[in-house]
Amino acid sequence: MRPAYYQDQWKQLKDSTDAVAIASLAQRIASSFVDRYFYSDEYNAGYIELLCAMATHYRDPDLNQVAARALFGIVIERLCDDFEELQTETYNRLICQVISYLRQLPDGEELDRELNGFQLESEDQLYQRIESIRLSPDEKISAKLRPKKVLILSRVTIGADVAITSVICQRVASLFPDAAITIAGNPKLKQLFSSESGIKFHELNYSRKGGLLERFLVWLDLLKEVRAELNGLSEEEFLVLDPDSRLTQLGVLPLVPSKNYRFFNSRGKQGYPAKASISELTNLWLDNILGHSEFCFPKIWPEDSSLTSAENLKILLDPKNELTLITLNFGVGGNTRKMVPGDFEIELVLTLLKDPDVHIILDLGFGDEERERSEAILNAAQNSAYKTRELPFSKLNELDKSYRLIGVQCSVSEIAALISCSDEFLGYDSACQHIAAAEGIKTYTVFAGTNNVRFIRRWHACGPNVSEIVYVDTISKEHNIDAKEIIARIVDLRRP
Repeated sequence: MRPAYYQDQWKQLKDSTDAVAIASLAQRIASSFVDRYFYSDEYNAGYIELLCAMATHYRDPDLNQVAARALFGIVIERLCDDFEELQTETYNRLICQVISYLRQLPDGEELDRELNGFQLESEDQLYQRIESIRLSPDEKISAKLRPKKVLILSRVTIGADVAITSVICQRVASLFPDAAITIAGNPKLKQLFSSESGIKFHELNYSRKGGLLERFLVWLDLLKEVRAELNGLSEEEFLVLDPDSRLTQLGVLPLVPSKNYRFFNSRGKQGYPAKASISELTNLWLDNILGHSEFCFPKIWPEDSSLTSAENLKILLDPKNELTLITLNFGVGGNTRKMVPGDFEIELVLTLLKDPDVHIILDLGFGDEERERSEAILNAAQNSAYKTRELPFSKLNELDKSYRLIGVQCSVSEIAALISCSDEFLGYDSACQHIAAAEGIKTYTVFAGTNNVRFIRRWHACGPNVSEIVYVDTISKEHNIDAKEIIARIVDLRRP
């Protein structure tokens, strides 16, 4: 169907508050855009404009979010995850169109005014700017630039910040030891970049589930923070590093003059090796822009109090250091495609517990759905006569080595501390695999929910110890998922 048909459908629906009907229409529009794009590389702007209209029409933000979710979930995230240049160009074109739409709205007046201040007065000017950045070689920072402050933008998701942002912080601190380093972004990241890191934070919340305007107007808050942070500095005294951040919509929205700004096109650039992990690519990009070759693995700095409690637990469970402590996290950040369906998680835990020297810490997870799956694992282990316990992180001192499976409710800093004191980590593709690898823990990641080889290679964990993946095809209809076969492969990987 062409946009005109869906426009008629929207005219009939726009006075309705039926979220189910709105979602159905928005999903069909978004999917139709993808259909045409995949079929013939057609970019049909009419579909995108209609989704923008649906995502900004209502006074009720919940109704606006329905179309925003379809636009981001079906179209934008798909373009970002492919790690192909063609999709990156299309993403840039699409985001420039969305910005052009938003800046014409009454609520987009400040967005429009600030963009005009950067001499970006049209959609085409926005597009030409980001495409010039994308197509140009990585530019080395001028030797005249001796920054007193380096501002690094968060990647928004914790896993990406561990894999990418932590590498940038280490490399910058090494080359510019006197510069103050500040991260702008996710407040939760402070739990992994504690005061020991020497890094400051400006907290900015980017809602990945927010409405269309909300996702873009966060740039205005960022702009104010940047100006306040850099106030009083000359053009030779500051640097802004953008690692493909959602805060700038992956570089489309500007912040500072180009000589003080460097953008990491993490989705792909000519000359970047196809097989490298995202952390390896980050190091390569930094080699290019800093003019200095070095390699840093990802790193975290958990809070001291959390580390102390986790270390004490290790002593309680394994006073003679003769057991194997495995931390499990089956969280998927709401992306159920990354899960292996059925009883895989239960069967995996029961298989691991057959080894009398194995003790397991299970992160109970966030939200009702993750908690229910954790409860099912604990119940199955208990029914199989294994001694289990469920408790908050603050009560870890109540345990002893008789407990074989321990379910722990914990924060980001606390699960990081537990992982750091373990012998192994096992879980799905999520932040915890990157935390484990950064801490030098043997890491085994079950990669499901994608058939994109480049995506898997980019996002596999990178660290100084073993980091293995077990690929599970949950997409192909022809593939029957055999939990026992997957578990056998995991067991094989764990053998010396």
